[in-house]
Amino acid sequence: MTTTPKKKPASKKKTATKDKASANKPANKPANNNDKVWLKSYPDGVPEEISEPKHQSVGALIAASCDKFASRAAYTCMGKTITYGELKTYSAQVGVWLQSCGLDKGDRVAIMMPNVLQYPIAAAAILRAGYVVVNVNPLYTPRELEHQLKDSGAKAIFVLENFATTVQQVIDKTDVNHVCVATMGDMLELKGHLVNFVVRKVRKMVPEWSLPGHVSFKAALASGADAAFTDASCTHQDIAFLQYTGGTTGVSKGATLTNGNILANAEQIDVWLAALRRKETLPDQLVYICCLPLYHIFALTVNAIMGMDQGAHNILIPNPRDIPGFVKELGQHKFHILPGLNTLFNALLANEDFQKLDFSHMRLTIGGGMAVQRPVAERWQKLTGSSICEGYGLSETSPVATANRFDGSTFSGTIGLPVPSTDIDIRDDDGISLPLGEVGEICIRGPQVMAGYWNRPDETANVMTKDGYFRSGDMGFMDEDGYTRIVDRKKDMVLVSGFNVYPNEIEEVAVSHEGILEAAAVGVPDEHSGEVVKLFVVKADPAITEADVKSWCTDNLTNYKRPKYIEFRDELPKTNVGKILRRELRDTPETKSS
Repeated sequence: MTTTPKKKPASKKKTATKDKASANKPANKPANNNDKVWLKSYPDGVPEEISEPKHQSVGALIAASCDKFASRAAYTCMGKTITYGELKTYSAQVGVWLQSCGLDKGDRVAIMMPNVLQYPIAAAAILRAGYVVVNVNPLYTPRELEHQLKDSGAKAIFVLENFATTVQQVIDKTDVNHVCVATMGDMLELKGHLVNFVVRKVRKMVPEWSLPGHVSFKAALASGADAAFTDASCTHQDIAFLQYTGGTTGVSKGATLTNGNILANAEQIDVWLAALRRKETLPDQLVYICCLPLYHIFALTVNAIMGMDQGAHNILIPNPRDIPGFVKELGQHKFHILPGLNTLFNALLANEDFQKLDFSHMRLTIGGGMAVQRPVAERWQKLTGSSICEGYGLSETSPVATANRFDGSTFSGTIGLPVPSTDIDIRDDDGISLPLGEVGEICIRGPQVMAGYWNRPDETANVMTKDGYFRSGDMGFMDEDGYTRIVDRKKDMVLVSGFNVYPNEIEEVAVSHEGILEAAAVGVPDEHSGEVVKLFVVKADPAITEADVKSWCTDNLTNYKRPKYIEFRDELPKTNVGKILRRELRDTPETKSS
């Protein structure tokens, strides 16, 4: 497995870094390459290199923040707030339960929950106890969940009861021996009983399930209430998260993110905030809106890890797709920072009640996960007074690699500048660095780049260069000021509302249906989610219908991966050696207008 590139020592003078960068250039690097041209565009007060993280692990950061900000609000969800001090107590109690399960340091523990208070408690417990968090999308189908649990070798799982039936269907095929089941109302005190009744009986959101030997979340808390908890001793090299992604192929695999990776990226984003702090006075405690799921790397690092390091207050939104409910919650808080996706910004702008909110406290809107469209950004700024600051990253980069200036006042339409301690190099297919303005693959090097794919040395070797760059698969160019613009994707990945969808996986599911001979999946534009999946199908059974195909995909793929459009064809275009030409399908007029 490729090791994380070592971070360069902090430099006090920007001029010194350029000399050092020139001296370390690969032999094949042309003299007119970028040579860290982005440094001249850095805001005042932002260093070119981050300092060594002050904590040895994410668990240590959490424990220290809980002590430092003990009386502050840490997380609020559905009207209930827990303080940093309470978070430390609750996570220690759950940590005691985990340690009583006989797990060894480094064992993997899955979390299958939306944004509820139990998520940060469980994550903190896992990390403080020296285990590895495996984030699971709670909407996964049994097939998807089985793969992730088996591949990670997870020994335990925390799951919200709404999704326990999925766990039930696959647990016997995995190494999971310990299950903790939470309910929506667990942390809501008396109100929790009403919430659980509504969720179970009125909205019928909890399918029948049976997991013999499981422990309730409340029981896990209670079991550790009278026992002492000892934080594990971890280092920057120890793994903190397995963040599953398709990478550059369709097989879902875990990006191995070490404590050092996560801590470095949190520090990189935090020092990037220095520009905003210089521009205006920020409140002592920042209030973040956490509407993106914490199991997604964007919210995980930006909201949870960096936010906790700052002693910020995160408002958890369990279901941001419920726009009226989301807007009602926004109206109850004087929030300062709102990270989100283009699709979310667009949906909020269309809501009449959102248009009436008070945005006078908002200081920063961060766009990520997918491209922010200029019309959306312009409407957002006109309404809220806040420009959308777009960034770029991947699960493999913990995630932030580039960002626009947080002190900016207009939307740039680019993915911004490399954050401190990060090198961006634009390379051709032969790995040769290209001059400014020329389009090539965006390659990333920095302390936030993953240690590799979990148990996939071959896949790791495919994406990591010999000089420590991660090949993103995205095509773009850098301008003379150091700003990068994405123009295309080298890989066939489809980006649906910020989630990566890989054609290989969709096609494999499709052809497993006995009525389908061949299938090819491509992305087509969609005004709501950026892109959606279109599936081309060659029938093996003439009787198979569009409804049959969609039903099969519904049973085997989570919602954002399911094809929105199905097109039957007599044959699919192929190369001379029989490889399906997805690009030819994608470029047909019918597909472009779908």
